[in-house]
Amino acid sequence: MELQEGKDKFIQAWGTLGSNWGINRTMAQIHALLLISPDSMSSEEIRKELNISMGNANMNVRALIDWGLVYKELKPGERKEYFVAEKDMWEVIRKVITERKKKELEPLVKVLDDINAVQGESEEVQEFKKVITDMQLFAHKADSTLDNLVKAKQNWLMNTFMGMIK
Repeated sequence: MELQEGKDKFIQAWGTLGSNWGINRTMAQIHALLLISPDSMSSEEIRKELNISMGNANMNVRALIDWGLVYKELKPGERKEYFVAEKDMWEVIRKVITERKKKELEPLVKVLDDINAVQGESEEVQEFKKVITDMQLFAHKADSTLDNLVKAKQNWLMNTFMGMIK
């Protein structure tokens, strides 16, 4: 397999994986391109490589910066902005978990906490509160587990994971 074919396959696969992580496909493909690039790239270089519009490239690079997955790199004497990906995969996973937790789990926890205040003694209210309380317990446990995972050291996680699959 030639390098370009390998790069193309990786970029497509990362795009699909990113979709499953809650990142749009183009955003994940830009991230993949920057991950495998030995040098930082400008928006124009990203646009050309992925055959996307400049607006799409800029918008998705900004989103990757917001997620903490991409950083700006200034080159002396250059007016263009260049971008480089976080290449430490443990950091990438931690940042994805943090963002997904912020966008998905934390709003759910807030809603569950709010609606658990439903008042009444009817059978319907009691069933509602039971289901909400069960969901709350699970959501809070998931939240706490993800917090611990994000704070964990890489070697602890790998040792724990490897212990689970033995």
